[in-house]
Order: sequence, then structure tokens, then C-alpha cells
Amino acid sequence: MSDTRPAEDLKKTPLHDLHLELGGRMVPFAGWSMPVQYPSGILAEHNQCRRKAALFDVSHMGQLHIVGDGAAERMETLVPGEIRALKPGRARYTMLTNDEGGIRDDLIVTRTGNGLFVVVNAGCRDADTALIRAAMEPDLSVAELADRALLALQGPAAATVLGRLCPEVADLAFMQSAEFDVSGLSCRVSRLGYTGEDGYEISVHADHAVKLARTLLAAEEVEPAGLGARDSLRLEAGLCLYGHDIDTTTTPIEAGLRWTIGKRRAAEGGFPGHERILAEMHNSPERKLVGLRPDGRAPVREGAEVQDRDGHIIGKVTSGAFGPTVGGPVAMGYLTLARSQTGETVNVILRGKPVPATVTAMPFVPHNYHRKEIKG
Repeated sequence: MSDTRPAEDLKKTPLHDLHLELGGRMVPFAGWSMPVQYPSGILAEHNQCRRKAALFDVSHMGQLHIVGDGAAERMETLVPGEIRALKPGRARYTMLTNDEGGIRDDLIVTRTGNGLFVVVNAGCRDADTALIRAAMEPDLSVAELADRALLALQGPAAATVLGRLCPEVADLAFMQSAEFDVSGLSCRVSRLGYTGEDGYEISVHADHAVKLARTLLAAEEVEPAGLGARDSLRLEAGLCLYGHDIDTTTTPIEAGLRWTIGKRRAAEGGFPGHERILAEMHNSPERKLVGLRPDGRAPVREGAEVQDRDGHIIGKVTSGAFGPTVGGPVAMGYLTLARSQTGETVNVILRGKPVPATVTAMPFVPHNYHRKEIKG
């Protein structure tokens, strides 16, 4: 998400000074000053996450705690996900929708012992907080956890590294969350992330964020990583970026997020825009988000036009980059449903010239989540 605000107007996370100390190149992002990369560079940070472990600062994202009876039922009036069915300690990816079926934001909702823990995107946190407060209060309490930082430790070595500080985290499965003492610090640890790798997001009080980050970075398996690597990792993992691949004009069905809508919600509706969303579930949307593998080595960027082999416009790229793990350019974009089949050959317009590309199933690289059967 581009941001043109002057540096003095940008908000800073509790790790800002540490980013500068580590040589982070700071950029404006959704109203925050965030590191886009460190001296090792985006390619090295990307590979570090795929091969060992990378530490990301995601404290710019909003954290909310909703307390009170009926929080799950009330949340279901805002999202199509099955929140009532969540057991305590389980998390679910879902989205806030508008009355037209568009996506206002995507978010993670976790069932806690007394309510819900919610993480929303940085660029939407104020609007999301106002929307959720309007739906919950005064019957329920909605607290914005502005005094909390959020760190994401991602990669195949993440469990080993965090397990040395808190052995209990090894028992968490993908999309499970609990509160732990991590190296003497009280934290909420959730086994999830947005890179396609196994890993954790760790919510910790802002006053302790630097201490925790330094402790994690002291591990030989861990290096810091910035927004650049986070974007190439999530793109290879086929994960949508809000404001680019999904927004208020795209529905969950168009975006390939039908799997987030449970059977009961699909039968009952009761969330904003359910008429259009459920109609698209039954009748198919007019367009669909697909993966694209352009020929050659040059990445295609957001906004690039997609044409059929006869030169007719059939869609547009929403995200594009060079995929270091894939070893070539990868992209996402919306195509008309008729031309969205895997294996379809299309042209992507790059600097005015058509580049052949193939519609490809996502993710571009396999997910490495720590899945296991959970009882209860």
C-alpha cells in the first residue's frame, strides 16, 4: 500500500529504533514507518524465511480484544466465517464484507476464554475498529490493544527457535493460539502467519517488544526481514494482499476465498452482502482471481493488462513480482471466468509489449503449515 505522507507524520512501532540499528531501510506504509529491507537485501531475506527463520515486525497491524457473552454471534453479523463454531484457542481467517458483497478487510479471529482476539490490517484498523465497536458496544467491551506489539517469526526453524524459549509452543497446531510465558515475558502466541511457512505471530506488550526481538534475533537461525520479502513470500504462497488483490470491489468468491465460508453460513447467510456472495457460490462469478506464470525473467506489476491471444482485454494483474523460490516471475490477477482455467495461455502487457503467460494453480510454492489433528 503506497503512502505519500511526510516522515514526521508517520507512526512508529515499538521496534522502530531497532530497525534503524539493524540498518533497515524505512518506507511509509499505511501511515507507518516500516522497514522494507535490511542490508542483506530482499532476496536473502526471502530465502532466509524459506530455509531457516525470519523475524518480521507486524506491529502496525491492529489488535482488538472483544470481551463478553455472545461475541462470536455478534461477529458473525459482520463476517461470513463460522465464528460460533470456533473452540477456545482456535483461530480463523475471514473477512469483513460490505452490503455489496465486497471485502472491507481480511482478518484473523481467535476465540479466547472470554471473547475474541482479532488482528486486522494496518490500513483498515481505524475503520475496522469503528465498525466492530458499532456492532458490539455497549453490550460487549471492545479494547484496541494499542500498547501491544506483534512479531512474526516465520520459517521451518521457527518452532525450534521459539521452542527453546517456551517448549509448550511446539504443541500448537496451525491456527491455534494460547498465552505463554516466553523467556519471562507474557505473550499470546498464535501458530500462523502470512508467508506460507510454519511459524508464529507473537503479541507482546510494547515495553517488552525490543527485548523479545533481540532474544529471537540472537538465535543463529534467525535474521530480520522487511516488507519486501514479506510481499514476495505471501505472493508465492498465493495469499491475497488487501488493497491489491482484494478490496471493497471484490467478493470472497471472485477472490477464490469460498473455502472461508462454512456450510452453515452458506446455508443461513446473515452477513453483509450475503445475497451476492451466496449467489456467486451457486452460479459462479463473472471473474476470478488466478495465478499467472509469465514467460521470461521480468516481473509484471500491478495494473498490467491481461489479453487473450487475439488482443482482447480479459483482465488485469493485481500483484506481481519475481518469485525467488519459484525462480521466475509470478503474479495474481482477475480474469473473466471463461479464460480463467488452469493451463490457459494469455498475454500480459509489459512495457507496451505482450508477454506470454500461463494461468496457474496457486499456491506457487507448497504451504508448510504445521497441521495436525486436534481433539475437542
